Amino acid sequence: GSLVVNYPFDDDEQGVAVYSKSPDDAVFQQLALSYSKENTKMYQGSPCKDMYPTEYFPHGITNGAQWYNVPGGMQDWNYLHTNCFEVTIELGCVKYPKAEELPKYWEQNRRSLLQFMKQV
Repeated sequence: GSLVVNYPFDDDEQGVAVYSKSPDDAVFQQLALSYSKENTKMYQGSPCKDMYPTEYFPHGITNGAQWYNVPGGMQDWNYLHTNCFEVTIELGCVKYPKAEELPKYWEQNRRSLLQFMKQV
């Protein structure tokens, strides 16, 4: 896990980790930023220092392919074949948080979710 908003494209023609700009890149960046700006820890860009000390996401967002290459991912498929604009929101460094930690996740992401919905 991580704490970041990932936007298309998730892969590129060469299959390497490099920025892969979609035709709607500016829109995807704006959607991703609308979410991350409301989550202070996410927006700072270095959420998992103990696990990934060199990982940094400027303003808490990343182009999927620049982070790591995922050929055939769902958000790219939906964008290309159904014109659905999707982002992937990673909510934390721990993939399976304990149930008692879920209220904390809600508080950290409540404003982000509301701001994200306003983008519609």
